[in-house]
Amino acid sequence: MQEIKDTARATVRIGYDGRVHKTFRGRFARERFDHEVRVLRLLETRGCDFVPKLLEVDTETLRIVTTNCGRRVDQLGPDRQKEIFAELEKYGVRHEDRELRNITYRVTDGRFCIIDFEFATILDDGTGQSVSLKPTINQ
Repeated sequence: MQEIKDTARATVRIGYDGRVHKTFRGRFARERFDHEVRVLRLLETRGCDFVPKLLEVDTETLRIVTTNCGRRVDQLGPDRQKEIFAELEKYGVRHEDRELRNITYRVTDGRFCIIDFEFATILDDGTGQSVSLKPTINQ
């Protein structure tokens, strides 16, 4: 497997089959893992096709396996970047880390995609409530 990211919060590797393996670790790893799984499942049920799809969830090792959303983007104008994150909000999720490092480009369909949802805010979880880890994590 090719290592893509190795930080205090997570390791990310791409398998030979192209699938992305992300293991959460460090402070609040369980909460971040649970939240990212919840966000990705919600986006899938709402038909969002420019985010990773969950393929496997291992609650014991805090590891998820997702589809690959392409390569990281090195350059993108600020207006286009804002458009991409704004489009996500149409699906009821606000990405709270709106940095270029969280945008990828999927060559197969020429689509910009968004990754890394552990701190995203669910604007409406179906009950009229918003859900975010930000207050919990920042305490």
